[in-house]
Amino acid sequence: MSQDHASLLIELGTEELPPKALDELAAAFASGICDGLARRGIAADLAGARRYCSPRRLAVLVPGVAAQQPLQKSEALGPYVNIGLDANGAPTPALLGFAAKNGVAVDQLQRTTDAKGERFVARSEKPGQSTAALLPEIVTEALKALPIPKPMRWGDHDYTFVRPAHWLVILHGDTVVDADMLGLRSGRSSRGHRFHHPQPVHVADADGWLDALRAAKVLADPAERRERVRAEVARVAPAGSTPRLSDALLDEIANLTEWPVGIACAFEREFLAVPQEALVTTMETNQKFVPVFDAEGRLTAHFIGVANIESKDPAEIRKGYERVIRPRFADAKFFFDEDLETPLASQQDALKSVTYQQALGSVWDKTVRVAELARVIANRLRDAGIAVDAALATRAAALSRCDLMTRMVGEFPELQGTMGRYYAAAGGEDAQVAQALDEFYRPRFAGDGIAQGKVGQVLAVAERIDTLAGIFAVGMKPSGNKDPFALRRAALGLARTLIEGDLALDLRAQFDEALAQLPDGALAAGLPKGKDGTVVVFDAAARRAALGAELYDFVLDRLRGYYVDRGVPVEAFQAVRELAPADLADFDRRLRAVVEFAALPEARALAAANKRINNLLRQAGGMELGDVDDALLEDGAERALSEAFRAAAADAKAHVAQRDYVGMLRRLAQLREPIDRFFQDVMVMVDDGRVRANRLSLLGAVAGSFLAVADISQLPAA
Repeated sequence: MSQDHASLLIELGTEELPPKALDELAAAFASGICDGLARRGIAADLAGARRYCSPRRLAVLVPGVAAQQPLQKSEALGPYVNIGLDANGAPTPALLGFAAKNGVAVDQLQRTTDAKGERFVARSEKPGQSTAALLPEIVTEALKALPIPKPMRWGDHDYTFVRPAHWLVILHGDTVVDADMLGLRSGRSSRGHRFHHPQPVHVADADGWLDALRAAKVLADPAERRERVRAEVARVAPAGSTPRLSDALLDEIANLTEWPVGIACAFEREFLAVPQEALVTTMETNQKFVPVFDAEGRLTAHFIGVANIESKDPAEIRKGYERVIRPRFADAKFFFDEDLETPLASQQDALKSVTYQQALGSVWDKTVRVAELARVIANRLRDAGIAVDAALATRAAALSRCDLMTRMVGEFPELQGTMGRYYAAAGGEDAQVAQALDEFYRPRFAGDGIAQGKVGQVLAVAERIDTLAGIFAVGMKPSGNKDPFALRRAALGLARTLIEGDLALDLRAQFDEALAQLPDGALAAGLPKGKDGTVVVFDAAARRAALGAELYDFVLDRLRGYYVDRGVPVEAFQAVRELAPADLADFDRRLRAVVEFAALPEARALAAANKRINNLLRQAGGMELGDVDDALLEDGAERALSEAFRAAAADAKAHVAQRDYVGMLRRLAQLREPIDRFFQDVMVMVDDGRVRANRLSLLGAVAGSFLAVADISQLPAA
C-alpha cells in the first residue's frame, strides 16, 4: 500500500439495535476507532471523523488516514556511566546486560545526561507498520469498549455483541482491509433497506459509501434521518394543526427507521373525553406516534405514525397503526370512567394499607404529616403578608397522594399528579386545590419550572420538607452516588420553590416542625445498633436538633451548585452562607446584592479591610466589644472614620428595614476612603488598653454593619 492518505470506512452490520442506546453506541464506536488511530500515531483528520448509524449498523468514516505509521523511534535508559563502566573503563555486567536486553552491541549505545549525571541509552528506529495491519486490532478494541451491559451470544459462537452481527465493511480508500471478527470476514458488500433493497450493496470506496446506501433506501446519517422524520411529519400533518414532535421522540423514531415515511392517522373522537395527557403518553411512550394539536393547544383526533417503508398501499399501514392504538385508548377511557365514579377523597383509606417506609409508617401517615406542615407553612406565609389560604393548602395536602390509588395512575404511573388534578376538578374541589395536586411535583426534572400557584408552592415545600426530614431521620440520606429517594433533587426543588416563589419562610423552623412530627422510633432507626442489635439510649431532642442543622446544610449544599450554574461566584455565595439566613428568599436577595457589590471598584479594598479587621479582633482574643467612647477618639483619621460610619449606619438602617441590601452595601461602600485612611494613620494595638479597646470597638462596629448583609471578607481582596 502506498503512503497516500485516504478515507477510512468501518461499518458493522447487525440485527436491529436498541434504539435508545444507538446514539451512545455509535459515538463510543467512533471514539474508539479515532483513539486507536491516535495511540498508534497514524496520521488522520480525526476532527473530521463522522459517526453514522441506523437500526442495523454502526459505522465511522475518518478522512485523511495515512496508509502507514510514521518511523517508530524508541529509547531505553540504561545504567549511569559510573555504574556501567569499571575503573578501567571496561563494561560492567550491568551495562552488558542492558545492551543484550536491547539487542545492540555496547559500542552502539549512546549517552545522555539528566539531573543525576551521564548515563547510557539505547536508541533505535524501525519502519512503522501498515495501517491495514493495525486496523483489525483497532476495531476489536473499539468493539470491546462499547457500553454493552448485556451482550448476546448467537449460534454456537463464543463471541458476544449487543446483537447478532451479519456483515463487516472495512475500506481504506477503495481498498478492502482484511479482518476477521465476530465470525465475519471484511469486504466491500454492505446491505440496504431490509425490504426496499434486500440484495447486497457494492461499496466502491469509503467516500462513496453514504451515497451507495442512500440509493439503497438507507439514510445512514442520523442527522439526515432526523430531518427527514421532521419533514415527513410536517408533510402529512392536517392543515392548520401542530404536530408535537419532542426531541426524545424524534431521536427514538429516527433510531427505529432507515427510510422514514410519515403516515397520517386518526382515532375516534369519543376518546378525546379522556385527559389528553393519558392519550399523549400512550402515543409517544408506548407506540412512538406523534400527537397532533389544534391552534389552541388542544389534542385533536389525529396522530402521525412514521413507517420504515415507502409502501405502495399506505392506507394499510394507517389501518394497522389505528388498530394498534385503539385498545390502549379504550383501556385508558375505561380506567378514567371507572375512577370518576369514586370520589378522590375516598381513596384515603387505601393509603393506610400502603407502606411508605417501615419506620415512617404508611403513605397515609406521611399525608397527615404533610397536611399539618402545609397548614403551618400557609399560616406563617400569611403572617408574612403572602396571601395563601391555609384551609386550601391543608385540603390539597390531604388529597395529594390519593390519585396513586386510582386505576389510571396504576396503568400510567407517570400521570401521578396530573390525574389528581382532573379527579379533583371533576369532584368539585376548589380550582386552587386541583391545580396544586399537579403542580406540587414541580420541578419534576432539571430545567422544569416551580409550581405557579401559592397553594401548589406551599404543598411542594411541605412535601419535600417531610421527605427530607423523614429519610434523614431513618438514616437513609444520600451517600456517594447513591440517592434512592432522590433527596438531592428534593432539596434543590425545595430551595428553588422558596427562592423563585419568594416565600418568606424560616427553613430551620420548618425542619424543626417536621422533625417534631416524627415518632421517636423513626429517629432511633437512623442510629447505629449496639452489639446486641438494639439502639443505644438516645436523647430525642438532641437528635432532632442535630438533624435540623444537618438538613439545613444539605439544602445549602444543593443551593451552591444551583447558583454556580447561574454564574454566581462561589466567594459571593460563601459570603452569604457564613450568615446562614434561615429564609432562602432573603438569602437570594442578599446574594444578588453581594454580586452587585463585588462589581464596585471599592469592593476589593473593603473586602481586604474586613479581613484585616477580623484578624485584629481574633488577636484581641475574643474581647467583648462595647460602645465607642467619643472622648477617646483622636482627631484626624480615627474621628473621621467614626463620624463617617455613624452617618452611613444611620442611612443603612432604612435600607435594612426594606431589605434593600443593594442600597445598603452601596452606602457602606462609601466608607472605603475613611477606612483606608484609618489603617494608614492609626495604630490599633497600642499599649493603652482603653484606647485599644475603643479602636477595636469602632472597627468591630464597622465590620458588623457589613455583616447585616454578608461576610464580605469572603470576597476576593485587593
